[in-house]
Amino acid sequence: MPLRQASLRHSFLKGIAMALALFTASSAADAQVGKIERLKTPAGIEVWFVRDDTLPILSINFAFDGGASQDPADRAGLAYMTAAMLDEGAGELNAKQFQERLERRAISLSYNADRDTFRGTVRVLSEHRDEAFELLRLSLNTPRFEQEAIDRIRASILAAYKRSLTNPDEVAGLRWFAQAFPNHPYGRAVKGDEKSISGIERSMLFDYAKKNLARSNLKIAVVGSIESAELARLIDHAFAKLPAKAELAVIPEVKPQSLGRREVVDLNIPQTTITFGGIGLKRKDPDFMPAFVLNHVLGGGSFSSRLYREVREKRGLAYSVYSYLATLDHSGMFMGGTSTRNDRAAEALQIIEEEIVRAQAKSYLTGSYLLHFDTSAKVASQLLEIQLQELGIDYFERRNKMVNAVSAEDVRRAAKRFLADSKLLVIMVGRPAPLSKSNGG
Repeated sequence: MPLRQASLRHSFLKGIAMALALFTASSAADAQVGKIERLKTPAGIEVWFVRDDTLPILSINFAFDGGASQDPADRAGLAYMTAAMLDEGAGELNAKQFQERLERRAISLSYNADRDTFRGTVRVLSEHRDEAFELLRLSLNTPRFEQEAIDRIRASILAAYKRSLTNPDEVAGLRWFAQAFPNHPYGRAVKGDEKSISGIERSMLFDYAKKNLARSNLKIAVVGSIESAELARLIDHAFAKLPAKAELAVIPEVKPQSLGRREVVDLNIPQTTITFGGIGLKRKDPDFMPAFVLNHVLGGGSFSSRLYREVREKRGLAYSVYSYLATLDHSGMFMGGTSTRNDRAAEALQIIEEEIVRAQAKSYLTGSYLLHFDTSAKVASQLLEIQLQELGIDYFERRNKMVNAVSAEDVRRAAKRFLADSKLLVIMVGRPAPLSKSNGG
């Protein structure tokens, strides 16, 4: 075997070993998770529940499918602003009174929106659970959306937006999604922009909440010290009076566009931030696990990855460099990024592209070695994420069998699919030296 091929194979197998170690460590931590109970409340709401009496605390995570993808095309940021407003007064409580009630019992209640979901979390001592669920009920069912609070929150969001225009990471991310998903909800900014946020009216907040916060698109996960019957009662108290069915717009499936394009966004800073991405695999794709293993070797393994070694250790081009598989409900992406000196940005990008091409080479993935994941413990992710991804409550048991079954052929097949022809959409924010044409464009 040629020395170069032997070196590649050794590097690949070493990376796999690191990936397996990561899985083993995760398994050891996740082994502490107790039995998952699927509760059905009297009102018919499903809850995934883990009883944990270690501490007298309740943690509630919930999400409504939809999120920012349901924003009107000219009102990006509506979901995000609605989330910011739900704890600004509800029922008979104005914003100040509502916050005082939360603080009195040290209750943490928060909402947020991303591209696919509208999320909420509650953290509370078990002894104050009745108060927490009552405030949760009020915020979901009877938000006030008072104009004074709207104006205050709008000003805060707009100030944050203006600050983001000087943040190279945020600029690169926003521009990447805009170019990758033109004329699609994923291409719009989750937090909106100056024009869209300024145009949001009070009635729009009520309308978004009515259409999107419903029982039909609700997922709930609870971990903590409470009896199942008591939890079911409290869940119904908070959620049972929401509308039965959400009114969600259909979001089309989409793949990243503009592949092979490079774009420079001028920003007077000493370093260039590089964000790159291309076609990936969705979480439920049968090749996702092999793709995850391959990406761990390529750029997801932190100090052990090939990108880290080639870009930082060998050449000192950047402090960090990474890649990952990003999954949305209607698209899968292969993403990554780094930051480097303006005069070395082109060199860093060229190395990244060469390593991605090398990851697809047949010599890199030859052999009949099985990729063993040395663990017999269950590997768990957050209960809510498993529900949202529709992987099934038995996923925790099935996952070990899935990873143990991954072969080199599976990894080779996944590489051909998620790395495609290695063309990437690249956004560079800064003042990089002139770019030469290479694999990416």
